[in-house]
Amino acid sequence: MFERILIAHDGSDGALRAFDAAVELAASSRAYLHMLSVEEDLPRYAQTMGEVAEQKEEEDTYFSRLATQAKHRARLRHVSLECSIVAGHEVKAIVEFIHEHQFDLLVVGFTGHSRIYDHLWGGTSQNLTRLSPCSVLVVK
Repeated sequence: MFERILIAHDGSDGALRAFDAAVELAASSRAYLHMLSVEEDLPRYAQTMGEVAEQKEEEDTYFSRLATQAKHRARLRHVSLECSIVAGHEVKAIVEFIHEHQFDLLVVGFTGHSRIYDHLWGGTSQNLTRLSPCSVLVVK
């Protein structure tokens, strides 16, 4: 049914549940699986360039570790996983990535790191469901 699955993963508990669901779907349907993590925009008004470089290095390290762990978990189910890390606004970056790489399913967690604000303003998963050019599976 789905041939190209994208899992958006920010390292949150919700994203981890969504990742497990995406791996199971990929395993059962022999689909291509790709994980995308989005580094939020770097601070625009940092006092020094060192602050920007330090923040970038922290995010690179965090998401690289996340990708390594995800590849290991996928291999346990005999699923090959490719990973990408991009910088930008989560929703915009994910939607653009889907367009560029022609995914037919996006899998996301219901809640991520900004759980409190999601209830007040509408969350990333809600915006992705509305704006994604492909089907979206939201995992609770």
